[in-house]
Amino acid sequence: MSMESTRSSCLQMREYFLIFLVAAVVSYLLCVFARELASRLGAVAQVRDRDVHSIPIPYFGGVAMLGGLGAGVLLGYHLPFLSKAQSAVFHDSGVVLIAGAMICVVGVVDDLIELDALTKLGGQIVAAAFMVLNGVQFSSVSLPWVGQFVLDPTQAVLLTMLMVVGTVNAVNFVDGLDGLAAGVVLIGSVAFFLFAYRLASINGETLALTPALLCAAMGGACAGFLPHNFFPARIFMGDSGSMLLGLVLSGSALTLTGQFSVVQVSSGTSGLPLLATLIPILLPAAILVVPLSDLVLAVVRRTRRGLPFYHPDKEHLHHRLLEIGHSQRRAVLIIWLWSGLIAFGAVLLSLYSGPMVWGAVLLVFLVNVGLTFLLPRLESDTLDGPAEIEGAIDDPQGVRDQSR
Repeated sequence: MSMESTRSSCLQMREYFLIFLVAAVVSYLLCVFARELASRLGAVAQVRDRDVHSIPIPYFGGVAMLGGLGAGVLLGYHLPFLSKAQSAVFHDSGVVLIAGAMICVVGVVDDLIELDALTKLGGQIVAAAFMVLNGVQFSSVSLPWVGQFVLDPTQAVLLTMLMVVGTVNAVNFVDGLDGLAAGVVLIGSVAFFLFAYRLASINGETLALTPALLCAAMGGACAGFLPHNFFPARIFMGDSGSMLLGLVLSGSALTLTGQFSVVQVSSGTSGLPLLATLIPILLPAAILVVPLSDLVLAVVRRTRRGLPFYHPDKEHLHHRLLEIGHSQRRAVLIIWLWSGLIAFGAVLLSLYSGPMVWGAVLLVFLVNVGLTFLLPRLESDTLDGPAEIEGAIDDPQGVRDQSR
């Protein structure tokens, strides 16, 4: 790598970090105003029979994150290096940002008056359609050994709609513990950013990539929101936040699929070519696989018992983590660790190969297993004893059982 190329790469990374930082600061500050606004308008999560938080918590965290996301993307327009990016980069990021604002408005209304599921689905479809009409969609699917499979207009629209709406609802389902959804999406944003950034470097790209820009801003928005949302939460993201994050996450993946061919994705990497090619499609699902697996098991469990799939219970993953001795905060951290292993492991194995790479992934896996199952047994009874566990299950202020 030449001196000029190294300097350019450092400058680009510095500007991405600045975007992340600005998005985090703006999101953090706006949470204070969003919490006050939600309290005045009555947009609060009341304590219901199936909930386990003990006091009403304001919504509108999504509004604060939208502000942080917008500030980060707009900053990119004015930075010395990133402002030189191709017009398509800022066009696509602007489209995703506007669509995010649209779906955030739907979420705000839902947080205020509780919209029915069909109305929310309609709002999600409208936001996805806006992206499609403005060119942010699948045009082809790159498959190893097969090549570029060009989609006809109907296939492109249907596949795009399915991915956007599916990811939006997946993040919404994940939002069940203080800090869980924001932390998982933050982890995914960083992993996706590193994949897009490395892919651009491998293929000689020196200008901004839309997914890298969006992921840097989205990661910052989540980082600024987390101090307000981690246990014990002072504000919830609500549907305005969960749907916003899901849409931007899927939008980032869609913009990456349109910038590199299957040859560009797989030829410059030494990792698994199939995984590298499918990362833009699989990564949004991969980072959510742990909480979504919990959701699938809950549906199966309730169906086998003859109960409606949306019937709440206390057998979710976080309940089981509490039962084996983890505290409320550590239960969230454990799920973060597993999400990080899957997201960063997928990115690492798609870009690099060799025994050291596989060994590193295996080592982190074993560490996660130890922290999940062995740590509670090694701790003293007074640190996280039965009394604290029982109290956390009966009355954890920050745990919200949002089982569908």
